[in-house]
Amino acid sequence: MIVYSETKKQFLEDVLSGQIKGNIQTSFIRELGHSTGRRETEAWQNSMQFMNTVMNDIEIPDDAGVTIEYKIPNTSRRIDFILTGLNEEKKNSAIIIELKQWSEARLTDKDAIVETFVGGGRREVPHPSYQAWTYACLLEDYNEAVEKEEIYLQPCAYLHNYEPDGIIDNDFYGHYLEKAPLFLGNDAQKLRQFIKRFVKYGDKNNIMYLIENGRIRPSKNLADSLSSLLKGNQEFIMIDDQKIVYETAIKLALNSTVKNKNVLIVDGGPGTGKTVVAINLLTELTNKRLVCQYITSNSAPRNVYEAKLTGSFAKSRISNLFRGSGSFFDLDANTFDALIIDEAHRLNEKSGFFNHLGENQIKELINTSKFSVFFIDEDQRVTFRDIGEKNEIRRWAKSLGATITDLTLSSQFRCNGSDGYLAWLDNILQIKETADETLEEINYDFKVVDSPEELHKKIVEKNVDNKSRLVAGYCWNWVSDKDKTKDDIIIENYHAKWNLKSDGQTWIIKPNSVSEIGCIHTCQGLELDYVGVIIGPDLVVRDGKVVTDASKRASTDKSIFGYKKMLKEDPIMARGMADMIIRNTYRTLMTRGMKGCYIYCTDPETQQYFRDQLENDNKAVKYSDIPDGISITTDM
Repeated sequence: MIVYSETKKQFLEDVLSGQIKGNIQTSFIRELGHSTGRRETEAWQNSMQFMNTVMNDIEIPDDAGVTIEYKIPNTSRRIDFILTGLNEEKKNSAIIIELKQWSEARLTDKDAIVETFVGGGRREVPHPSYQAWTYACLLEDYNEAVEKEEIYLQPCAYLHNYEPDGIIDNDFYGHYLEKAPLFLGNDAQKLRQFIKRFVKYGDKNNIMYLIENGRIRPSKNLADSLSSLLKGNQEFIMIDDQKIVYETAIKLALNSTVKNKNVLIVDGGPGTGKTVVAINLLTELTNKRLVCQYITSNSAPRNVYEAKLTGSFAKSRISNLFRGSGSFFDLDANTFDALIIDEAHRLNEKSGFFNHLGENQIKELINTSKFSVFFIDEDQRVTFRDIGEKNEIRRWAKSLGATITDLTLSSQFRCNGSDGYLAWLDNILQIKETADETLEEINYDFKVVDSPEELHKKIVEKNVDNKSRLVAGYCWNWVSDKDKTKDDIIIENYHAKWNLKSDGQTWIIKPNSVSEIGCIHTCQGLELDYVGVIIGPDLVVRDGKVVTDASKRASTDKSIFGYKKMLKEDPIMARGMADMIIRNTYRTLMTRGMKGCYIYCTDPETQQYFRDQLENDNKAVKYSDIPDGISITTDM
């Protein structure tokens, strides 16, 4: 979608006459159905004056195309300024210019990230050169016209209010500065020369017409590159019922149309290979030139698998295939050929930072795609906002006229291939009664250790291949987020911090993060060899009965946000939901390890309960001996 498209000559006249701001705003309302804020309007006015100065050169052809605010299909991203024409060899050329009003920035230690003042406060944002480069990558990877018509894309960034300071152009960002050159406040002449290198002749906006009307589909280069990343990677090899689900999904995706929508629901517990199938589907459907994306609500698995797949391949190209579940509320129906929703139990009703956008994420995902596959484990719902249930998916699929297919992944690949461990865990956490009341003859390394120090030591010893980590229930506030000198988790003489903010959601694969403690939000959907779990005071055992206490959760934990209000309105529902969330959280934490799980409980009676269950002595209490009902010891 194009907001403004004229020749260079007309653009200069619009700026000179003062009509450029009004023209852009009128077109913006017409194309997008809403106006923009005062700050964005002022930014147009300011930046276009600077671009007028740059473009006012007789060697830049008058009939070169000028496009402002081009919305990239299937995304909410807009390219500020595009100049099109022909290069010296009469080849199609498009210069992508990312414009910024910034006058200062701060260096960070995160790849392609700077800190600056935007939106009324200091925030971490992508470097402008990285931004311009990723926009070019999006067009190269998904616009067929760019590939077929051989349109050469040249990205750059222009910060016209920024004076050189060695920060925004720091060598730390050198890789992206090479991909998309950076021009600062005193570089107008350099930008002009840069433009003239790639645009020698005008195109009368023909190139943007080709781009705007180009078919949206993955490029062969993207498909080939993604396939090469999975080839030979043992982590993504499918076996048994994974292959059945995979082939069924491929067939449904290829047969789905606007009038024949399909929804596939895949039920599978921890370690059944849901993500393995999902990543393989992303690769194969892209290889078949379908427009598809891998979706999760929680960002940790998305970011980790994105990092694992990237390798030497351009990060931006992989990033464009991965997306959060809250970005589909404003997209048209059937925009995508296929959406692959992993961790579907974590989907929310509303989207946006304040949970005020859209109607229902499940509805929006099904509506936006001809085919959607939901990988789900209802026992891994761990926050009040999680609405991912099979019945909810079926309800929306029926209302949108989609055909529903149900499959199950049953083969257990985590926990040393043992379904018995999962059943035993359900039994001792008193989630549901199972036949597995002991760990006898189950080949899984489960231990109860005497102290958090011992737990820490054992996990560090197991971390030979960087595949062992410590996690805990969210019972300690994240004080180190604001004061790095302070520790978060303090248990007598044991002191530790939650995982570093700088590691983001890839903490679980960072080489030096074994000394930090992860939580449900940074490990769900991911797997380790060994996991060490600290069970906090929110889950204790009293007289053989597992009891949960939502009041012992940290105040910084958002997973039970709304509990206090619900407790006043509907105490039974509030306590029931909190109980489910706490039990599910520990079940999820204790099933991250493929080879073993070591635990330490902060409560002595709870510690002894797990020892008794493990030893299966006379003190052990079976789930079947516990009366029905939920018990919460304390209200918040």
